[in-house]
Amino acid sequence: MDLRQIRYFIVVCEMRSLSRAGEVLGVSQPSLSRQIQLLEAELRHHLLVRTGRGVEPTEAGLRFLEHAKTLDAMAQHARQDMRAFRAAAQDKVRLGMPHRVARRMAPHIVQSFRRLHPDAALTLAEGLSSEMNEWLVKGRVDLALLYDPPSSSLLRFESIYREDLVLAYGKACRPVPPPRVRARDLGRYPLVLPSAPNTIRALVDRTCREVNVTLDVVAEVDVVHTILETMAKEGMFTIIPRSALSDMAGQDFLAFSSIVEPVIMNNLTLATPASGPLPALAEATAQIIRGLEMKQFFA
Repeated sequence: MDLRQIRYFIVVCEMRSLSRAGEVLGVSQPSLSRQIQLLEAELRHHLLVRTGRGVEPTEAGLRFLEHAKTLDAMAQHARQDMRAFRAAAQDKVRLGMPHRVARRMAPHIVQSFRRLHPDAALTLAEGLSSEMNEWLVKGRVDLALLYDPPSSSLLRFESIYREDLVLAYGKACRPVPPPRVRARDLGRYPLVLPSAPNTIRALVDRTCREVNVTLDVVAEVDVVHTILETMAKEGMFTIIPRSALSDMAGQDFLAFSSIVEPVIMNNLTLATPASGPLPALAEATAQIIRGLEMKQFFA
């Protein structure tokens, strides 16, 4: 066996899908399947079994998974140690952030970083939370800020800030919704929402399943500005973080109702690789983020 096969096997078990694991790893599904087959041939055990929803580890697969995680953690620790050794000479750290978070926080992070580490460089990468998650797994960034990431044994997550989602609409909308809308009543409103996979959409869908309500999604739009423009002009509604209303130029034409029973809260997290301590400069960047007063960025 080799370390690549072990890594592939762990990610397949995490994703419960060869196709999704292939997307995360940047490997074609036939190539991924071939590497798993080679691993099974060497171990003389079937490690995975196909189901109607994807794949699941067999009893032997679960037993080997514990060994695989230990070996992978050791390999990741060795890689991180060598990256830290290289970074000590290069003095560079890579931070991933969602677009909306970057617009609010990046100037403050860069300012603090330059003041505390004038001889080092900070590289900022922007993208969707799902992209940042994959970049961390692949080692393309050293740490990242993510919204509501799925649980993973490959990464550590630390909650940084939670914000409530609201039902937003144009002030010209009639009839005007009440100031507080129960989650089980959200099905009454024609909604413009992001398409899956999207962290806000996943959070809303999960909450609505819990209260047994079916949403009336009349359009799916993936850009916040376009969502707000579409729903305001067409007399529709959307569900977004409260602070996103201030992202819209001329937001005076927008209004919102709080969502209650339950309140829907997103979760901005600081994500880092789970194997071993962070390199010193990456840890220093994480400390800068932890020291920020988050409310000022999401008012």
